[in-house]
Amino acid sequence: MKVGFIGTGTMGSLLIEAFVTSGALEPSQIAVSNRTYTKALALAGRFIGISAVPTNAACAANSDIIFLCVKPLEFKKVVDELLPVIRPEQLIVSITSPVLIAHLEELLPCKIAKVIPSVTNSVLSGATLCVYGSRLSAEDEAKLEVLLNRISKPLQIEEPYTRIVSDLSSCGPAFVSCLMEQFVDAAVEETGISREEAGKVVASMLLGTGLLLTEGGLSLADVQAKVAVPGGITAQALQLLRRETDGVFNRLVRTTHAKYNEDVAKVSIAFYGEEVNGQ
Repeated sequence: MKVGFIGTGTMGSLLIEAFVTSGALEPSQIAVSNRTYTKALALAGRFIGISAVPTNAACAANSDIIFLCVKPLEFKKVVDELLPVIRPEQLIVSITSPVLIAHLEELLPCKIAKVIPSVTNSVLSGATLCVYGSRLSAEDEAKLEVLLNRISKPLQIEEPYTRIVSDLSSCGPAFVSCLMEQFVDAAVEETGISREEAGKVVASMLLGTGLLLTEGGLSLADVQAKVAVPGGITAQALQLLRRETDGVFNRLVRTTHAKYNEDVAKVSIAFYGEEVNGQ
């Protein structure tokens, strides 16, 4: 199997590195292209055997699966470059949430899927979100999920829920890190503990909490109940935390969805010259 990656930015490079280090793909199975060819060459230099090619069409022509790892407003240009070489049996995988399956199926004759990775995939953990187009067979889906399973837990979702599940899975590490950074800042300011020590404690806590929620089989509410003794320190602090954060995540979801809908509209204009409903 040959796999092409068009775009070698943050997420494209992350996926390539994860696939190679996990053993899911040999470097010799991978071809890469990038708007700036020297960046593709640099990535190929890190993993001997990867083929860096000068054009997106050349990258796609000899690949069975092609990951499109470019920004939303670059998609139409890339699709136009691929049209002369794409064949019906090939599978194109978008990793960009505002680019809808319909955008790509209308213009390309091949199989289309959308996969939303997470930064956690770099340590072969977390989820990858999978949305499948109408042309994929069960065999096609299984083939892609075997690949993704080496770096993550593939989760099939419906496209209308792409944004909210991405908030939880892909944006979540940044949101949690932001909150924990504020926790560490407060610990340093209020007590004088070193930032390094507080950071190590928080990192271990996050790892342990994740294991409780997965291998331990606990729910989020279960974890709180096990820690917060009625009338104790944690219970009192949780009351404060719930009071002060009331509605924060509702506003966060509204913010991400507003930006997503704005991006879908821009992509639709780029593809069709008019807006379509992103939901």
